[in-house]
Amino acid sequence: MKTEIRPVVGREIEPFLQDIARLRIEVFREFPYLYDGDFEYEERYLTHYAEADLALFVLAIADGQVVGVSTAVAMVEADPEFKSAIAGSEFGVEETLYFGESVLDARFRGQGFGKQFFVEREAHAERMGLPVTCFCAVERPQDHPRKPNGYRPLHGFWRSLGYEHHPDIRVHYPWKDIDEDSESLKPMSFWFKR
Repeated sequence: MKTEIRPVVGREIEPFLQDIARLRIEVFREFPYLYDGDFEYEERYLTHYAEADLALFVLAIADGQVVGVSTAVAMVEADPEFKSAIAGSEFGVEETLYFGESVLDARFRGQGFGKQFFVEREAHAERMGLPVTCFCAVERPQDHPRKPNGYRPLHGFWRSLGYEHHPDIRVHYPWKDIDEDSESLKPMSFWFKR
């Protein structure tokens, strides 16, 4: 099987939007996100990224099919909730590249794609002259009823790449869990690398 990592910028992503939407819905349905996604929302969300001047999509492609994607956008172009969360912190909005998400088909995990996603996005930050990269991750209770046996969070992986958790910098972001009737706010905390 031939695999490749392909970075694309802005509007270049348009031919891949449906594949990315499908992957986001599929992967984020898993714990800890438990996201009950729909294509209409995904189209709006992804179009926002595609319209951002310097947004980056890092595609993982296997035999011509998109099996993973990782996104990044200058924090000045990110959702207002994320900008507000870091405003007033030690990290400036104007100096930060925000990593939106990384989703990867389960069949391709553990093969180094996750690390490549970070390498490509950090290189993009360097090209843009942005000295800070960050992302945020949902926080679920340790005893969450949908937490699978043997679940391991990615904290160790993120730390190995030089990211530091800043639990005091947080945002509450709405989405509908797979067992909810409507959206609710979920707590998410930030990880930074300077």
